[in-house]
Amino acid sequence: MFIPPMEPKLVAKPPEGEGWMHEVKLDGYRTQVVINNPEDIRVYTKTGADWTSKYTGIVEAARELEVENAIIEGEAVVPNKAGLPDFAALQKAVHNNPYAMYLGAFDILHLNGHDLRDIGCKARREMLYSILKPDSRIQFSEALPGDPKAIFYLVDQAGIEGMVSKRADSPYRSGPTSNWLKAKSWTVKEYELLGVVREQGKAAFALLAEPGTGQYVGSAFITLGRHMRERLWKRVQEHVGQAPPGLKKRPAAQWVGPGVKLRVKHLRGEHTYIRHASLLGFGDET
Repeated sequence: MFIPPMEPKLVAKPPEGEGWMHEVKLDGYRTQVVINNPEDIRVYTKTGADWTSKYTGIVEAARELEVENAIIEGEAVVPNKAGLPDFAALQKAVHNNPYAMYLGAFDILHLNGHDLRDIGCKARREMLYSILKPDSRIQFSEALPGDPKAIFYLVDQAGIEGMVSKRADSPYRSGPTSNWLKAKSWTVKEYELLGVVREQGKAAFALLAEPGTGQYVGSAFITLGRHMRERLWKRVQEHVGQAPPGLKKRPAAQWVGPGVKLRVKHLRGEHTYIRHASLLGFGDET
């Protein structure tokens, strides 16, 4: 039985005070392993899609757990040579290598016929830890000791996507919650402007590419002040260009030729496209 996941709220910084547990936010796919019995194991995505066939290695690891039945939640990842999650490698692996994934397990919702969702998070995690095996493709997501500010600083310096903080006594409730909070690391990078999209009554956004390659990487909301916006529109008019080949048609787009570089802030993570991006200014004015 798939259970819709508990979804942490995105915050700018981790919470202070007692009663919180802090974990590394693994850059992967949210995953739920449902062990109905050792011969009937299903693996689901965050939205409930059955991806059992894509996670053969995790299924075999779940079969080795000495449980009658269980529902385990975690993040499916593919580690790189440094041991850090590699999201691009994960995207490839789900299509061609069902043994490449590991599960960073962080919660357990059912165990041996018992519904654990009303039990506090810390107690649930202790039960989860007790059933996992060393040298398995299902590994326990350890809590990080220490001051949350210091933890977040170290996570950021290590190039990790972010951290998740959970109230130790929180029950498990599907859907958005403020009992779990995620603080993500941001990065600032220079991209080339492909065009801008402006529609009446909607937020304007910029279409961006990797400098020198023209490879589309996603879009960023244009949240600049009025003066900077006017300067941006002026540059767009001065560098009128054609729609790049291969990019889907956008009737409201004003295309730009090469030469306009922008500084962009976005969430860290090795994803195909940048996420939660916003413009900071022009790349030639740093």
